[in-house]
Amino acid sequence: MSKQKIEQLIQTALTHLSETGQLSGDQPKIQVEATKDKQHGDFACNIALILAKLLQRKPRDIAEMLVQALPTSSYVAKVEIAGPGFINFYLSSEALYRVVSDICTAGEKYGHSNLGQGKRILIEYVSANPTGPLHVGHGRHAAYGAVVADLLETVGYSVHREYYVNDAGRQMDILAASTWLRYLVLCDETIVFPTNAYKGDYVIDIARRLQQENSRKFCIATDKIFRDLPLDEPAGGDKEIYIDAIIVRAKELLGETNYRIVFDTALTGILTDIHDDLAEFGVHYQTWFSEREFVQTDVVDRNIKALHAKGLVYEREGALWFRSTDFGDEKDRVLLRSNGQRTYFANDFSYHINKFERGFDYAIDIFGADHHGYVPRMKAGMQARGIQADQLTYLLVQFVTLYRNGQQVQMSTRSGSFVTLRELREEVGNDAARFFYVMRKCEQHVDFDLDLAKAQSNENPVYYIQYAHARICSVLRQLSEKAMSYQQAEGLQQLACLTEPHELQLLGTLGHYLNIISSAAMQHGPHILTNYLRDLATDFHGYYNSHQFLVEDSALRNARLTLILAARQVLANGLKLLGVSAPERM
Repeated sequence: MSKQKIEQLIQTALTHLSETGQLSGDQPKIQVEATKDKQHGDFACNIALILAKLLQRKPRDIAEMLVQALPTSSYVAKVEIAGPGFINFYLSSEALYRVVSDICTAGEKYGHSNLGQGKRILIEYVSANPTGPLHVGHGRHAAYGAVVADLLETVGYSVHREYYVNDAGRQMDILAASTWLRYLVLCDETIVFPTNAYKGDYVIDIARRLQQENSRKFCIATDKIFRDLPLDEPAGGDKEIYIDAIIVRAKELLGETNYRIVFDTALTGILTDIHDDLAEFGVHYQTWFSEREFVQTDVVDRNIKALHAKGLVYEREGALWFRSTDFGDEKDRVLLRSNGQRTYFANDFSYHINKFERGFDYAIDIFGADHHGYVPRMKAGMQARGIQADQLTYLLVQFVTLYRNGQQVQMSTRSGSFVTLRELREEVGNDAARFFYVMRKCEQHVDFDLDLAKAQSNENPVYYIQYAHARICSVLRQLSEKAMSYQQAEGLQQLACLTEPHELQLLGTLGHYLNIISSAAMQHGPHILTNYLRDLATDFHGYYNSHQFLVEDSALRNARLTLILAARQVLANGLKLLGVSAPERM
């Protein structure tokens, strides 16, 4: 029995008390939670305590009124008032057994609901600049975003997954310049590589592809390239000014057409790698949204005009400013610089407006924790354009630190000395990577223990859960080997045979799955599901180690097999949502 049914019982009681004049005023949201200690029942509700503050009455008095007004239900064996006014619900054996039938009937669809009522959500995640391979930090964004999207879809939202391709701007120019300089080295030119260029081996690979496709077409003598340039950082200059000068010189010497070929070769090489990497990690998108194509539309100009019409922009020092402080931001934000160029904020703000112009009811952005300062200005922009605060959600994901043999693995992105997502997957496998990435709240830092992720032991949570699924499959193989029969229909009829503490514990845990899925989806918390699956695996392993399933008594055998097959289904459903396989043999 799900907590929603308990909530319905309480709502019926509240409605009755309101209609009979025993309670008045607005009714607060009903909150029902599964209890941690079964001595306090299976579910508990604090509605009486909340109403007591609103009505200035004793919570126990309100709790007694509610209990008296509760409709009878075959699924509730007992209701008690505890402490200052908590209402505890004890489920009947019928409710415990009913969950097995529900699981068997729904199968792979068990856990699905219509909580979201088909409302449209656009969820944007990863969106890493296509300036290099995905690293382990991006992997956490990918796993987390994919699971959140799947959870929301499971509870009835219409989910659209989008990757925003930052294929315009300075970082892409740095990548293009880096690729061209590596290409020149392959053409036997002597180059002192800029401090602030991209140095990873992947740049050499792209440069080699550029050379194979274009031979020496873009080869220019280095004295023309570096003549009269400012100094780089090692020589006492500024590395940012130096790399910008390299970009300007590349555009001058190559010309628009040839520079675009170099740029697009670098972009395509990286973007293809990112696309393939994510697909192999089980992460897919409906849209790869190009920044370069977007900024060429009229959306940004229309957005700025809309702010103009509302009197929310002003000019200062030749720049155009948005009055974001009117909406809670710490300072106003520039939309157009004094040279007439748009700021990144103007483009990104307009991109988010575009999400809602495309008909989405909600938008979720999954960004790195270093974007926390960006949230208030984006929220301000949304509110200025009539988008409600709760329609745009930011989920900020903390960093990942890798450990091998108890030692931290050092990483540096610009220098190219980082561990890629592909390398991580090759070392620990997709299953462990997906699970370990989401087993903590997104706002918590993740210490990824590579040795633990590869361990085939009970200490490895993903192995422990998968082993529970495989063990159930092994029981079915033993059933065949012993030439014993299994009848699901009889098993469902004989569930009353399941009276052992391990059986009741497993039944109770299975009964929480629906609540777990809805909570994990609405709280954007895959860790809620990983914790549940670990608990479910613990309950099954305890049951497996304490009792025989293939007993001579056919009624008991069928009942026990039906129970563990229900557990297998829930394990498989939960693992699928996490993007983790459910092996039949281990």
